[in-house]
Amino acid sequence: MDVSPQADDFVPAGLASLGIEADETDLAVMSVVHQLFWPPTLKLLALDTSDLELERSPDLSRAP
Repeated sequence: MDVSPQADDFVPAGLASLGIEADETDLAVMSVVHQLFWPPTLKLLALDTSDLELERSPDLSRAP
């Protein structure tokens, strides 16, 4: 039994539960966007920021 979730299984069901109708073209576009954005997102999530020093009292009207 494969325990890893597959987008082909849960995306159409999730959309249907929200009342959103998606055809094969819509699902194909969602798949391409996922393939485009997911690898960089994983890199950002894995980024270790523990060594960075926090900016104290930042002035948000100026660049850091």
